[in-house]
Amino acid sequence: MSIDAKLVKTLREKTGAGMMDCKKALVETSGDLVKAVDHLRKTGVAKAEKKGSRETKEGLVYSYIHAGGRLGVLVELNCETDFVANTDGFTELAHNLAMQIAATNPVSLDRDSIDEAIVEREINIFTDQAKSQGKPDNIIEKMVEGRINKFYQESCLLDQTYIKDSDKKVRDLITEIISTLGENISINRFVRFAIGESNPSSNGQV
Repeated sequence: MSIDAKLVKTLREKTGAGMMDCKKALVETSGDLVKAVDHLRKTGVAKAEKKGSRETKEGLVYSYIHAGGRLGVLVELNCETDFVANTDGFTELAHNLAMQIAATNPVSLDRDSIDEAIVEREINIFTDQAKSQGKPDNIIEKMVEGRINKFYQESCLLDQTYIKDSDKKVRDLITEIISTLGENISINRFVRFAIGESNPSSNGQV
């Protein structure tokens, strides 16, 4: 069944769950908001989002070297306890995140951490492109807004589409693992090295 985007947004605001999880819950409950909230709580997804305020002082630094040794990634993934840090599920998440970074080369972790100068440069480029097409100012503003949102979705790791499942964002993947492992999990920093690039692509200090 078709689910109204506004209803998905409302459910997300109520539970903090990912957009895809909210949409699936509404489909499962035929669009019933109250039942969808209960569904998310039963599956643990809503509860997982509430763990997001807990401190993450344990974890691991995971290294991934792509075949041929011309591309590599280091990612620091944190959790609450060394017990979870040593689980196969946590290591698998670190591996999948490293593969994501290797494949997509994100500029930052999320929208809040992206360099404002990079965003400003993209806005100027998109604005000039729209003006060259002779678009009126009100249309230019909407076009630039749409293109910047797409830029965020492509350039910010948490907003990217997960390479192994196009129905998920990377943010949703982490939420699922939080629900499974029962602890808050966060990405502290990452760096991507590639042969021929003068500077590594990184988020955070390395």
